[in-house]
Amino acid sequence: MKPVIKIKRVYDEPSKEDGFRILIDRLWPRGFTKEKAAVDEWAKDLAPSSPLRTWFRHSEALWPEFEKKYLAELKKNAAVGDFIKQHKDKKKITLIFATKDLEHNHAIVLQKYLTGLF
Repeated sequence: MKPVIKIKRVYDEPSKEDGFRILIDRLWPRGFTKEKAAVDEWAKDLAPSSPLRTWFRHSEALWPEFEKKYLAELKKNAAVGDFIKQHKDKKKITLIFATKDLEHNHAIVLQKYLTGLF
């Protein structure tokens, strides 16, 4: 049985419904302790590369190109295979991210990509 993968902002209240919580940002969110973030794991290697992140800067105009470039990074990223092996038996996984934009962020891309691999 493959896991259900959800996404949620780090600023939203943690819930038992989240299951296994994984922070997927390359940088730790400002003002958060590990306890306050309530994450079980920090998978920064799944985040977009620093050059891609700084190029994108959450620009809605760059969103289609960002999706393509980030997917290309994920397809070459050895951390993805390790992640799948490590988490294949989880029932629920919530990918935690810090950006304010709920429609144009890397968590959406990663969620779709991982869901297709499990």
